[in-house]
Amino acid sequence: MPALINYSGNDEFYSGGSVYSMDSSLLCSIGSHLDMYCPPSKRARISSPFASSGDMFEEERKPSVEVLPDECLFEIFRRLPGGQARSASACVSKHWLALLSSVRNSEICKNVSKVNESSNDVDMVSCEEGLEMECDGYFTRSLEGKKATDIEGKQPWGSRESDRLAAIAVGTASRGGLGKLSIRGSNPVRGVTNKGLSAIAHSCPSLRVLSLWNVPYVGDEGMYEIAKECHLLEKLDLCQCPSISNKGLIAIAMNSPNLTALTIESCRNIGNESLQAIGRCCPKLQSITIKDCPHIGDQGVASLVSSTSSSLTKVKLQGLSLTDFSLAVIGHYGKALTSLIFSGLQNVTEKGFWVMGNAQGLEKLATLSITSCRGTTDVCLEAIGKGCRNLKQMCLHKCCFVSDSGLIAFAKAAVSLESLQLEECNRITQLGILGALLNCGSKVKSLALVKCMGIKDLDLETPFLSPCESLRSLSIRSCPGFGSVSLALVGNLCPQLHHLDLSGLCGITDSGLLPLVEGCDSGLVKVNLAGCLNLTDEVVSALARLHGGTLEVLNLDGCIKVTDASLVALADHCLVLSDLDMSKCSITDTGITSLSCGEQLNLQVLSISGCNKVSNKSMPYLRKLGRTLVGLNLQQCNSISTATVDLLVESLWRCDILS
Repeated sequence: MPALINYSGNDEFYSGGSVYSMDSSLLCSIGSHLDMYCPPSKRARISSPFASSGDMFEEERKPSVEVLPDECLFEIFRRLPGGQARSASACVSKHWLALLSSVRNSEICKNVSKVNESSNDVDMVSCEEGLEMECDGYFTRSLEGKKATDIEGKQPWGSRESDRLAAIAVGTASRGGLGKLSIRGSNPVRGVTNKGLSAIAHSCPSLRVLSLWNVPYVGDEGMYEIAKECHLLEKLDLCQCPSISNKGLIAIAMNSPNLTALTIESCRNIGNESLQAIGRCCPKLQSITIKDCPHIGDQGVASLVSSTSSSLTKVKLQGLSLTDFSLAVIGHYGKALTSLIFSGLQNVTEKGFWVMGNAQGLEKLATLSITSCRGTTDVCLEAIGKGCRNLKQMCLHKCCFVSDSGLIAFAKAAVSLESLQLEECNRITQLGILGALLNCGSKVKSLALVKCMGIKDLDLETPFLSPCESLRSLSIRSCPGFGSVSLALVGNLCPQLHHLDLSGLCGITDSGLLPLVEGCDSGLVKVNLAGCLNLTDEVVSALARLHGGTLEVLNLDGCIKVTDASLVALADHCLVLSDLDMSKCSITDTGITSLSCGEQLNLQVLSISGCNKVSNKSMPYLRKLGRTLVGLNLQQCNSISTATVDLLVESLWRCDILS
């Protein structure tokens, strides 16, 4: 009997001695030729036949963790005492992970006494998966499908990414689940599937933000589960999801009354029916973005805008087959709209934009951006200016039919305009710019011109022009015809500039820029002169002398005629300069030495990339400057050795050094 008393509870058969000398009640017969000894402390469990070979018995059976049917495991899992126990169970096998992820948050027994889990306990995925806590108290996770890795080996349940989603779902379920999930990209072989998204839905009923980019294996089934479980959804972003159709998005609409933002991009199976459902069922919708969806047209857009007229504030429409009808509806029903973005609406004509402006419905519109819309003309631009009385920001990009007369008429009509940006509007000339500045009223603060090829220097005889006192920012970039003559004319109208960006203007010289620098009374703060090849030390010295008390950022990248004299002037006069870019300038070790001697200088970022005349001799002076630096760019400085860079990295441990 000692063998029975000391029995440890394993599954080994009794061996040694005659079984007939023992209590006959401990014997059970298997067939007519085989007897087996069964200890009283354990039930007989037979999962496979036995084979006899002499005195040895062998058993072929499944692993013990796989014996219980799924129904029993499900009931056990839903009664586990806490998140730590569920996470530990999920680590046993992928089969258990799949079962645990299928347990809905509402199915977990709440009355089970929880084990004492400290706040320092870490669930299965909290560290490995890079979870972050949002400021409003919920977890967020961003998953790159192409780079994701998970449990190695065979995939009996789903893809690696789906297994990872299941792990995230189980690991965060006890803490309220994810509040924000972003999946960007998908492995073509083991991509994210409906099963992974279903796991998130089951465990994360508090999901508020869902972003799916390029996930071809997620379809309507996954959307159904999200719609069924995640009723708190507020933001949905779908990009390149070919398997999601109207059915999935309609389910979301019918079950997400709190939806405030929706983005649909390059989803070829989503059409007008979805937008109609969103308009009917989502009264809180504030923002809608639709891009490159071939089956979305006037019917869907018009229905959505008219149904959400009291809440919708932001609309972006790009690459859609819309007509004048949609813009007319927007102009009439967009009473709450504050931001409108149109891009690539090739079927909208001048009439559509004209009707939108004259409909008098865009009372609150503050920002309007129009890109590559052939219907944008001088006539409709004036109508928009008159109809949108609160318009503050206007951006026209690749509007090839807008000319000087339309721009001037718009500037006169838009009495609240604060910012005007023109990009690749090639019919705009110097006359249009001057006219806009003179007629845009007293509120305009920013003017930006980018790649406007129609602007050329004209020697105009202009009478005395009243300056634009409100303008604070002037940006003229990559306009090759804009030279010193044009700059002098514009500069005389801008005495209160704080920000000046003239990058890429190869034609301007010191004589054109000096009047502007000398005429700015309030003090320049940020100046970008990158690529202005003809500027010299004279204009930089004037900048330092006249604006040294306010100048914070100066970019002279590619100004090949700027030398050490400019660094001497900056060191002597600049009190608050924090960001200086001297890349590809003609500076030497002498200039770096002078810069380091500036007693009041407090540089944080310095770039001398491509300055081949700066050598190892500058190391002690760079180290001196490094007391305040947090960024130092030494790329393509061929005269500075790798050993010198290593010494700087070692001594300037707080500074991020690029080499």
